[in-house]
Amino acid sequence: DGGGSWRKVLAAPGDLADRAGCCDVVIDPSGPDTMYAALYARRRTPWSFDAGPSCTGGKDAGGIFKSTDGGETWRKLTNGLPAMTGRIGLDIFRKNTAVVYAVVQSDDGGAASIDDVHSKKGGIFRSEDRGESWTRMSPLDPRPFYFSQVRVDPGNDRRVYVLGFMLHVSDDGGKTWQEDFFKNVHPDCHALTIDPRNTARVLLGTDGGIYQSFDRGKSWVFLDKIAAGEFYRISLDMSSPYRIAGGLQDNENWLGPVMTRSKEGILNSDWFPLGGGDGFYCAFDPKDPDVVYAESQQGEVHRTNLRNGEIKGIKPEAPEGQPSFRFHWNSPLLACLHDTGALYLAGNRIFKLTDRGEHWRAISPDLSTLDPHRILTAGSGAENYGVVYALAESPVARGLLWAGTDDGKLWLTTDEGEHWTDLTEKLPHAAQGEWLGMIEAGQFDPDVAYLAVPAYRTGNYSPLLFKTSDRGKSWKSVAGDLPPGGPVKVVREAGPGLLLAGTEFSLYISFDGGDHWLKFGEMPTVAVDDIRIHPRDKDLVIATHGRSLYVIDDISPLLEFAKSAGDSAVRLFPPRPAEGYFVSGGWAESAGSAVFRGANPPEGAMLNYYVREFTGDGVKIAVTNAAGRPVANLNGPGTPGFNRITWDLRPTADLLNTYGGEGRKFVQSGEYTVTLTYGKKKVIQKLHVTIAPGIETR
Repeated sequence: DGGGSWRKVLAAPGDLADRAGCCDVVIDPSGPDTMYAALYARRRTPWSFDAGPSCTGGKDAGGIFKSTDGGETWRKLTNGLPAMTGRIGLDIFRKNTAVVYAVVQSDDGGAASIDDVHSKKGGIFRSEDRGESWTRMSPLDPRPFYFSQVRVDPGNDRRVYVLGFMLHVSDDGGKTWQEDFFKNVHPDCHALTIDPRNTARVLLGTDGGIYQSFDRGKSWVFLDKIAAGEFYRISLDMSSPYRIAGGLQDNENWLGPVMTRSKEGILNSDWFPLGGGDGFYCAFDPKDPDVVYAESQQGEVHRTNLRNGEIKGIKPEAPEGQPSFRFHWNSPLLACLHDTGALYLAGNRIFKLTDRGEHWRAISPDLSTLDPHRILTAGSGAENYGVVYALAESPVARGLLWAGTDDGKLWLTTDEGEHWTDLTEKLPHAAQGEWLGMIEAGQFDPDVAYLAVPAYRTGNYSPLLFKTSDRGKSWKSVAGDLPPGGPVKVVREAGPGLLLAGTEFSLYISFDGGDHWLKFGEMPTVAVDDIRIHPRDKDLVIATHGRSLYVIDDISPLLEFAKSAGDSAVRLFPPRPAEGYFVSGGWAESAGSAVFRGANPPEGAMLNYYVREFTGDGVKIAVTNAAGRPVANLNGPGTPGFNRITWDLRPTADLLNTYGGEGRKFVQSGEYTVTLTYGKKKVIQKLHVTIAPGIETR
């Protein structure tokens, strides 16, 4: 019934059913009663990844299964296949469905390094009799837990693709493989489809995005007009316009402007790479706008000089012979708020970096639980455990730092690390032993802090969000009516009682300290990993894991509204200063839709107002100069709620002489009065206007 209801038709037997699931299924295109499925035993914890017989007590619960009655009954296929299987990928040749391919993980004979693309007993298998018997074609099986996908050309059963760190291709049915043929493609290939009407056309999805080829992979076009970035963390500087720096999943750290003075908007070419592998936290040097600090996995911090291109690693290292410092895949890196130019970096200990990162010292002991069974795991480093994952500095109390670990420890220092207080036992029951995901130090009160606990790693998908008003001695839930099943990943205190929360699925706002929440911003369903509010411009910048960045220009009306509880029937909020300038064209102006363009904010003055009830009338806004002379008359909707209209800093047509040659010049720099009229209500605010030097004004 199209997914309306489901029933289980294949599972591992008995008590193994909760340790094995189906990792791939393919249906015979010549007859849907025949299908193949692969079972895969696996167990993921925050500190480990286990698969195959090692997580089933030695029992071989996985393998390839076949049904010939539309999935009602299944039998395991074993002839020619290895035992002790892990993850398996499948594909069927469309022209002759007797040909089936599988890429099979097997620990029979021992496991291999994740950098070794060959398996001792697993690899690529081919069947020519609908899976009744199999032939091992080659041992190729790159990092199976991460990849394990095989594709056969719909028109040629000898041409086979296997996805891995790179794209592997065979033209002899999987016996031999070539990789150097496929160049200029981002590594880590995870999705591939071949056009059955034109098999030379291939679409490839990697950690770097989507690529398209029309010659079977000899050349690739990067489809970079899709805003699909996976941002982990972002930072904002105080440039004008300000810049955003942030790290992306396997796509380095990047730096770019929030706006440009171009008709093109914000292009890919306006952004600059800061280096790294996976990108995470970034920090701006407050003394030098050309120096930016950025971090890659496992605490690999580097300093980039934008003037000369120099990149220098500044990661703290333990002395030779001493235990190594442990860092998470995504280690907190913060610019100090009270010590200009210094940085905080979190691993299993907290480090303070000074002198542009040239010197460092540890300001904490090991803050983890020190469980030796959960600290180090073989692999890429993504399973590193027993480290500080959440770090926050109070903006109102010097030396006050909060630290939360991935193994459930919560700490507080009020003297920048001289002494640490263990607050773990004070945590709410639901947060005990969980991964502490994000701490927000109170922006107005040093006794306040907020804690987001994404507990999905242990099977709890509830939105867990807590507040303390006594420095961690007690906590209360501020999750309010956040939707169930949406773990909270980030929280920010925008104003007294005004909170923003990013969940696994959306962005939410609360005007009453977390009792009630509203979905905010009309964003697509996407994980929100970070939220920042620009301290000067009051823009809200949102980092998502899959849809790049969003900017909501000037949320100061929300801050003002929250202060007075919104009791006024009509409100005109103080507008931020506006600047008049001319925008230029761009190199891509005639390039059609093949160029990605991020939208610039509207030009001119943003005038924000609130209407409590609709009276049937619209809003009228009049602008006068310092001498009281009218310069603009504007109209806006009387829609209940928040509204925004933009004045372009030019006289409106009703105030111009049609034949007087006044044209559409900017008004002069200075202070203007903005008067909003709605029915019998009238509200007045002042607006400061600056016109860029050299521009002729009216």
